[in-house]
Amino acid sequence: MRIVIVGGGVLGTMHAWHAVRRGHAVVQLEREAEARGASVRNFGLVWVSGRAVGAELRTALRARRLWEEIGAAVPGIGFRGNGSLTLVRTQTELAVARAAAAAPDAAERGWRLLEPDEVRAVNPALRGEYLAGLHCAADGAVESRVALPALRAALEHTGRYTWLAGREVRTVSGDSVRDDTGAVHTADQIVLTTGAALGGLVRELAGPLPVRRVWLQMAQTAPLGEALTTSVADADSFRYYPAYDSAALVDRQPQPPVAAEHKMQLLMVQRLDGGLTIGDTHAYAEPFPFDEVEAPYDHVTEVASALLGRPLPRIERRWNGVYAQCLDPSAVVHRAAVAPATWLVTGPGGRGMTCAPAIAEQTAEELQW
Repeated sequence: MRIVIVGGGVLGTMHAWHAVRRGHAVVQLEREAEARGASVRNFGLVWVSGRAVGAELRTALRARRLWEEIGAAVPGIGFRGNGSLTLVRTQTELAVARAAAAAPDAAERGWRLLEPDEVRAVNPALRGEYLAGLHCAADGAVESRVALPALRAALEHTGRYTWLAGREVRTVSGDSVRDDTGAVHTADQIVLTTGAALGGLVRELAGPLPVRRVWLQMAQTAPLGEALTTSVADADSFRYYPAYDSAALVDRQPQPPVAAEHKMQLLMVQRLDGGLTIGDTHAYAEPFPFDEVEAPYDHVTEVASALLGRPLPRIERRWNGVYAQCLDPSAVVHRAAVAPATWLVTGPGGRGMTCAPAIAEQTAEELQW
């Protein structure tokens, strides 16, 4: 078949990957010169540990295996199965971590509760004060800023993939799309993966969607000067990931005011150049701000420094981003036919980088690619 994919982010690119691998020809259109949305404004985390029991966890585990396979085929994406450590600093946090480590699916997730000396044996850079660390061996990371060009280069090498940047799709007719240069691209099937861009053509085709947009702030530091061998989270992440029973944490341990106001957790992952990506915040009420707020950066800097036991390197870059998230917490993604031979796939939320390979594989199976 000839498949046209609209949207150049990780979800669209993974759909292209599965289509080409199944022998089809793909044209992928992106309105920007390069994808600039949540697919590159993220941690690059392949985050299995906190996923909800059921479809979300199954999707994340399958995606983790796919990321490893794709990383072996395309080393330029920078995949590494580095695991993660969620560090706890109070007895209330420790109780949540202990419950997780004793859960029936703990082995499937790769969870183990480590004493401080064991934490430092796994990740010697964590020289701060904490009571324990919940280790997840299943977690991984990719280099989100370079993964998409690397994947496209591998796809182009097959001779069955065409990347067209700077093309905004204006109309969809069922067997073709027309972009804003006037070019018409014929298709047997069309997949719209437009991320958080849910107006314009998507609104015309799909109408109101069971999806909301989420705004967040993040940053990247100068090189740490040593290896951070795992990704790192603080116990506030228990509040935001559905795998954990965090009711006691919510009831007994209020967040610091700035963390509560901005719905924060600390996530920290080391880039291949040695710098640390840190964050993040969550805002759900639109219109989103056009400016960034400094207090959240101060908070994550303080927490990260405490866990490292040393000052955090200087922040060199700050940014914000928006992603689309399904309103139904049990839905991994919103996938629906919106026109003849045309499907919309959106709304993975903060799971997009983690789950994209498996979400795209599910689309391929559903559409009988």
